[in-house]
Amino acid sequence: MSTPSESKIYCPSLTQYKRREARVVNIGDLPLGGHYPIRVQSMTTVDTMDTLGSVEETLRMVEAGCEYVRITAPSMKEAQNLQEIKKELRRRGCNVPLIADIHFTPNAAELAARIVEKVRVNPGNYVDKKKFQTIEYTDAEYQGEIERIRERFRPLVQICKQYGTAMRIGTNHGSLSDRILSRYGDTPLGMVESALEFLRICEDEGYYDVVLSMKASNTQVMVQAYRLLVQKLEAEGLQPYPLHLGVTEAGEAEDGRIKSAVGIGTLLEDGLGDTVRVSLTEPPEAEAPVARMLIDRYTNRAAEAKPIAPLSADAEPAFVAAASQDQGSTPATESGQVPIDPFQYHRRATHEVLNFGGTNVPRVLADISRLPQVEYNDLRCVGHLYSAFLDKFQMNDLGADYLYTGQRPIPFMLPNGLKELVDYSAWLDAGQRADHFPVLTHSEYAVAAARHPEANFVFHNLDSLTPAAIDQLRADKTAVVILYTDNVHAMPELRRAFFRLMNLGVTSPVIINRQYPEQAPEQTQLYAATDVGGLLLDGLGDGVVLSTEKLPDADQNTWLARLDGLNQLGFGILQAARTRMSKTEYISCPSCGRTLFDLPETTAMIRRRTDHLKGVKIGIMGCIVNGPGEMADADYGYVGVGRGKIALYRGQEVIKKSVPEEAAVDELINLIREDGRWVEPVAVEEPVGA
Repeated sequence: MSTPSESKIYCPSLTQYKRREARVVNIGDLPLGGHYPIRVQSMTTVDTMDTLGSVEETLRMVEAGCEYVRITAPSMKEAQNLQEIKKELRRRGCNVPLIADIHFTPNAAELAARIVEKVRVNPGNYVDKKKFQTIEYTDAEYQGEIERIRERFRPLVQICKQYGTAMRIGTNHGSLSDRILSRYGDTPLGMVESALEFLRICEDEGYYDVVLSMKASNTQVMVQAYRLLVQKLEAEGLQPYPLHLGVTEAGEAEDGRIKSAVGIGTLLEDGLGDTVRVSLTEPPEAEAPVARMLIDRYTNRAAEAKPIAPLSADAEPAFVAAASQDQGSTPATESGQVPIDPFQYHRRATHEVLNFGGTNVPRVLADISRLPQVEYNDLRCVGHLYSAFLDKFQMNDLGADYLYTGQRPIPFMLPNGLKELVDYSAWLDAGQRADHFPVLTHSEYAVAAARHPEANFVFHNLDSLTPAAIDQLRADKTAVVILYTDNVHAMPELRRAFFRLMNLGVTSPVIINRQYPEQAPEQTQLYAATDVGGLLLDGLGDGVVLSTEKLPDADQNTWLARLDGLNQLGFGILQAARTRMSKTEYISCPSCGRTLFDLPETTAMIRRRTDHLKGVKIGIMGCIVNGPGEMADADYGYVGVGRGKIALYRGQEVIKKSVPEEAAVDELINLIREDGRWVEPVAVEEPVGA
């Protein structure tokens, strides 16, 4: 029988980098799982009936780094044409394994399984029903439905077994069947059970060449579902099947990359995942480099990571003895338990300091301490826009909540609501100003005679959270911890520090601090989204501050551009982790052969018209297959239903069924306006010389 702590373990280790060892599945000549590298894949966007177009696109994808290529086969004719695509690819010397993407048509799947190296089925709509109906089943009726699925699914399993074809059982959060929703609800457990029903049939047939996925656009749901899947496989004694990782309908540009990294990176940190597909509303060859950048971070992780003390270490006598030596302290021990539920979101309990912690949304702190000088217009880089004409700052949802200025306090009055943090020595030198909040090293904090009466910000890492430091934090209701690490295995070490605070009863708010070396902005974007997002998904963190190493010979404009990117990145991570909504969210699918309009162009057009609608979620789907279900929790939907025809949704209810494409965006805006959620965009005054 497992202990409460063991029941929460879903990966090889919460502290060491250990990749989960999955069963090896052969996909053509490129095996997946086991000790093989994590593979990159993507999906074509060209109509499957366009043989040469599909071939040319596949070649571009392979050149960009794709190791598997998926092609949609929604009907028998597309499934048959996979043979022609494969022939032409092989004629051109390209042996990339092909995957047929199946949704509703078992006959197409059975044909494709004889042609390609792998088929993907979605248990939510493969021989199951999705009509958004709630159905009450008796146990006998439910089992009868399982038997009906078994009879319809068995032929595909037998064909795959005969031809040596692999299969992905890919659950999508937005396309759970009515049967699953009726019994399990719209939950990670429902996603897992949807896949396991099909997987058990495969095992009953002696077929094990299976890959599993648990995709969602909501990163919290996605991560919880994969974790729960791994635990369920082990609990039931099923094979450790390889995992295909992906955040579905992630969107485009920076938002799509951040959301993908929050979901995929969080799982990779814990050693989960054997193949990655980044789903962007962009040409498919743009996806592979992003996936590769995420994966390559773990190539040497185990060798480069510094050891992290296991949970049980803090309960050893040495830790207790160290605590008891401190004058007047009570020996502190840590239970050794995992103090979070990795399968459900619960925010860490904290007390409020200023507007950190408690029930406040996580805050964004901007580090501008390296700017040689700061003028009014420079605060634009942290989201505060100064209007010379009005002589005041304009409100902005992406405006940083706090500034850290180090040794150089701002020489002018800050906009209302923006607060300033300065180094402890600067705070003392300036006469302990009430409108400045001091930032102390943990050594300074340990002996500081003077403190701010409201808030004191203290740098800590895992090693500095000693028994004495823990006692100080427990006793001080003005302390806000700025938590940092220099361990390459960063997210797990930061999480380990949170666990220590939680198990030892410290409720101080915590700002997550990540500083990155000079590297490509794309790397910083993905790494920060992983490191910070992975903590936020578990309810850990009351703020974020991102910074990079000092750039040699960087001028003011270079620093301003860098700070602007980091500020937007901070807000983007909070949004992707669903912990603070500060802008419009777009749930847009990547193009595929089913798409009925120019998806990237349409998404960009909708974004231009609506990107000022804070907190509104808009789903943009290329076809009805990815329609109301795949939009999951979008507020509004824009779905292709025919060439030049769009259906508009409110939630999962279709409001207008066949709107001409040229009028559809205006009609979407009218729908938002009818619901009282439309606001007119505010023109932003550009500073002189911008």
